[in-house]
Amino acid sequence: MSAQNIPTLETRRLILRGPAPEDYPDFKATFTSYRARFMGGPLNTYESWMLYAAEIGHWQIRGYGMWMIHDKATDETYGMAGGWKPAGWPEAEIAWVIWPEAADKGYALEATHAARAYFYGTLGWDSAVSYIDPKNLDSIRLAERLGAKKDHDAATIDGSDAVYRHPAPAELIGTQLGDGIEMEISHYADPLFKPKGWALD
Repeated sequence: MSAQNIPTLETRRLILRGPAPEDYPDFKATFTSYRARFMGGPLNTYESWMLYAAEIGHWQIRGYGMWMIHDKATDETYGMAGGWKPAGWPEAEIAWVIWPEAADKGYALEATHAARAYFYGTLGWDSAVSYIDPKNLDSIRLAERLGAKKDHDAATIDGSDAVYRHPAPAELIGTQLGDGIEMEISHYADPLFKPKGWALD
């Protein structure tokens, strides 16, 4: 799949596009920082370059991958969200990462919800998981807000990760869970919304 053929997704505030060379500096800044401690980092410059090349190549090999999250109004990048299944992954994963300065604004929830809808509605996935470091409480909270539940019976990557099983498509369409996710996203899109005591991404 060429870069031109990677689908573009649009949400209330965001545009999700395939990773491009000009997005690499933001990716490198995050993955060489302490922010990447739950994603195999911090990485050195070479490792971060190789991982970003893999993000682009994943689309070629699998036909899906991680989108770069852009602000609809400014085109600023906020992070990545999408699908990930390198060699050794038992199942296709829904994954996300938000740049440190873009955290706490609901971007990960909004982008990941849109990516999952694409995988379910367009690619026909009937299930997905997220592999999360048990110490990564922010990602665990986000997975739970997306309706995912810990799957104790699912195969892990290396035994050190927790597996969160996302709800099936039928559990999200016209249901209280699906409506609740949409409502939370709409709250974040409201400039007057100032969450207190909220489980933030």
